[in-house]
Amino acid sequence: MLSILNNISSLEAENSLNSTQQNLSATLQALSTGQRINSGADDPAGLAIADGLEANITALTQSVQNASDGVGMLQVADGALSQISTLLNQAVTVATESASGTVSNSQRTALDNEFQSIKDEINTIGQSTTYNGQAIFGASTLTIFMSDSSSAGTTSVTVAMVTVDAGNLNGASLTADALTTAAAAQQALTDINSAIADVAALRGNLGATQNQLQAATNVMSSQITNVQAAESNIMDADIGTETANLSKYTILQQTGIAALQQSNAMQQSVLKLLQ
Repeated sequence: MLSILNNISSLEAENSLNSTQQNLSATLQALSTGQRINSGADDPAGLAIADGLEANITALTQSVQNASDGVGMLQVADGALSQISTLLNQAVTVATESASGTVSNSQRTALDNEFQSIKDEINTIGQSTTYNGQAIFGASTLTIFMSDSSSAGTTSVTVAMVTVDAGNLNGASLTADALTTAAAAQQALTDINSAIADVAALRGNLGATQNQLQAATNVMSSQITNVQAAESNIMDADIGTETANLSKYTILQQTGIAALQQSNAMQQSVLKLLQ
């Protein structure tokens, strides 16, 4: 039926063309961004899940950095304690020498001066060793916070940091020790050996915590990979499918325009009936 009031075929062709244009636009956006979801309208539920996974990735990535910073701090602490162990071994040498009856009093005085210098150097190391501008050794607790952004996925690694100086080497003290007599040197040697053992124990505790943080880093790095894969499954565009859609909608756009032109041309046929 010919009608001049409503061109139904033209309206239908226009509606189909609009739909094709929308699909073509979505396909081009997916291809340009590489993402299947580019707005909440594309997949509301999928976008919500993907955003949650992105929060997990962000928190885990920072947690890996937190753990790495903690390992770095513990390595600095261990390096300082290693220097102290070296100094204590030097103290063993001078104390052993001073304890011998073949050493004169003036020589013991010189050995004691060296021993006191060793203690001063230990104090300096304990006071001046820092990480990120903060003193490492002190009566404080170091807490490394790690999380995947959820309360269930949150954990902390805590290590007690102790004050380190000649008067407190994880328990042992050299404060009262001197090498001015053979007997005093023998007592100092006993205290120095205790200090060496206590410092070694402290290094062992710090090393165990360092291993714990490194293990946690490995686990979190694996989690990041798995969560990224899950997010990718939701967000990534199927390039093969989108390329096929691009061809389909491009052809449909061309045929739609042609159909719209044809349906509009049919309206002109009414005028021929009036001639």
